[in-house]
Amino acid sequence: MAGPARSNAPSRTHASAPGRAGKHAAPLLSGTVIAAFGRQYQVAPDRGEPLLCFPRGKKSEIACGDRVQVEQTAPGQGVIEAVAPRDSLLYRSNEFRQKLIAANVTQIAIVVATEPSFYDDLVTRCLVAAEDQEIRVLIVLNKCDLAPRLAEARARLAPLVKLGYTVIELSALEGAGLDELRAHLAGQVTVLVGQSGMGKSTLTNALIPEAQAATREISAALDSGKHTTTHARLYPLPGDTAGGALIDSPGLQDFGLHHLDQGALEYAFPEFRALLGQCRFRNCQHDQEPGCAFQAALAAGELDPRRFATFRQLLASANA
Repeated sequence: MAGPARSNAPSRTHASAPGRAGKHAAPLLSGTVIAAFGRQYQVAPDRGEPLLCFPRGKKSEIACGDRVQVEQTAPGQGVIEAVAPRDSLLYRSNEFRQKLIAANVTQIAIVVATEPSFYDDLVTRCLVAAEDQEIRVLIVLNKCDLAPRLAEARARLAPLVKLGYTVIELSALEGAGLDELRAHLAGQVTVLVGQSGMGKSTLTNALIPEAQAATREISAALDSGKHTTTHARLYPLPGDTAGGALIDSPGLQDFGLHHLDQGALEYAFPEFRALLGQCRFRNCQHDQEPGCAFQAALAAGELDPRRFATFRQLLASANA
């Protein structure tokens, strides 16, 4: 069954480069945005050293992972003149604005941990965002060396395993389980997402030791002192000849999906797809309407109550 069309993602694609100086302008360089912080971006050209770049104009809708064209304006500096069409875009939104996370990713790794406790609602929202963009999903259960909370974490993830999502258990601090994760990352452009404290940066440094040097380099370039993960950063995977890369992103406390309408939300929950079109009323809100297939499945124990509660919250936001 084919799903609904993807939601309208923010985009910025220039067929030409407005504001350039005609025939005397320097040739444009193609490259990838490997770090995004405010209105500054670090771009790795296909050939040459990384450049610290600003976008052309006041508006900035550029994400880590975007393919761009850059005019070099000084040693180590440039201006982003154009952004190529994206294969995917992970972003969150509320009724006021959108926050871009990463572009052109092929896989999302949702990082949770035995301690501190993770938010089921946030995990579900990340999964919905991935399903909407048709991006592969991994769930990474970190800090499995903390055995007293492991059984509880497994039980909370069990409904997702039942739906077919892959869960990898590991300890980034001790290195256990990293080889299994590497096998899933190979050849993929993977973004790590999750709430603060789950160990995303520790995991990144365990997989890519040189990442620590790269974050220090960015902090020095921005004169920002001690580094904390406040921006997304892309790292090529060592030894991956198929172009695999990892994007570390800032910790999340919420994940708004205001841009998704009811049809997109319904399809983004895999367990709902067999129920689509089965309700008595075409405009069913899956609340208290008679003949609601969703409510019948919930009552029969076929739907996870926590995921259904998140769906109802997202639906209320979409209809507000």
